[in-house]
Amino acid sequence: MTRILVLYYSSYGHVRDLARAEAEGALSVPGTTVDIRRVAETVPEAVRRSAGYVPDMTPVAAPADMANYDGILFGTPTRFGMMAAQMKQFLDQAGGLWARNALVGKVAGVFASTGSQHGGHEAVLLSAHVPLMHFGMLIAGLPYSFAGQTSAEGIQGGTPYGAGTIAGADGSLQPTATDLDGARFQGAHVARIAARMASGAAEEAA
Repeated sequence: MTRILVLYYSSYGHVRDLARAEAEGALSVPGTTVDIRRVAETVPEAVRRSAGYVPDMTPVAAPADMANYDGILFGTPTRFGMMAAQMKQFLDQAGGLWARNALVGKVAGVFASTGSQHGGHEAVLLSAHVPLMHFGMLIAGLPYSFAGQTSAEGIQGGTPYGAGTIAGADGSLQPTATDLDGARFQGAHVARIAARMASGAAEEAA
């Protein structure tokens, strides 16, 4: 079985919705198992409540968990054109995995939510690739074989660098059908590549 982890941080539920779609896509690939996990919250509960953060009971991952998967999909909201601090803190705790090359050769993809179309949507996806490449992971984006990203109708998230959604400045927009289809496509794309990589590694070991 190919093991895929969908790992995300979400404040208002947009990234969580994309994460669920990514998982659906990965599960559509035969022989794949998927776990959905979130990174730990660092914002105090009182602040979360006053800011209207959405409660999330998804189990929390530990950095060491990443070594157990063939592919990992990382989801983050955009914070001033960069990944959320919660996700960065999670990755910063993975130095032990980096030191023993535990993530080398694993497949990674990134998806994101951004407040506006020009609010750093592509920047957060591209910059999130950087630490993953330091870990030795292989990056899979959202290829143009997903035709939905070429649409000019309405507000659409997603780029060749990863799936995504535009939440609006007040967070009132929800992922569109195309956004969710893009996430499913990316999830399946990563799962298929991870399966090929795992199969090749097994043949080399045999």
